[in-house]
Amino acid sequence: MEPGAGDGAPHYNENNGSRRPGAMSPASATDAAREADRIRPVLKRLWGQKKWDPATVRAALLHLGYEEERTGSNGKPHGGTLTVRAMNSRFTDGREVTPEGASVGLRVHDDACVTAFVQKSNYEVTTNGPYPETGCFEPPFGH
Repeated sequence: MEPGAGDGAPHYNENNGSRRPGAMSPASATDAAREADRIRPVLKRLWGQKKWDPATVRAALLHLGYEEERTGSNGKPHGGTLTVRAMNSRFTDGREVTPEGASVGLRVHDDACVTAFVQKSNYEVTTNGPYPETGCFEPPFGH
């Protein structure tokens, strides 16, 4: 069995590698924690006001001085560090459902992100290294 292989399924680590964030250096982790501390009160305020749509969340975070992440026609990053988008859809009661709310990804350094969400039931702000294929956002499923 592979070390750290969850339930012991063959190739567990290999099949789920895209769902593991990269490591952050200690200095990057400190910087990411500082940015998380800036974002957390904004999401707490919006959650209390029942405002969790992506446009409102984006506007509030841009007000902190972040720039929206842009990509060139080739898909390469072209400036900015903030991405705010709708929540990932989920399969619920036999159908795809996209919950109300916003997902937030802030690229702090090449090896550090702040990942957050705000939705009707709660909000959360965490720090992590980037995911191999999806940057700051955890991939919805492995392959």
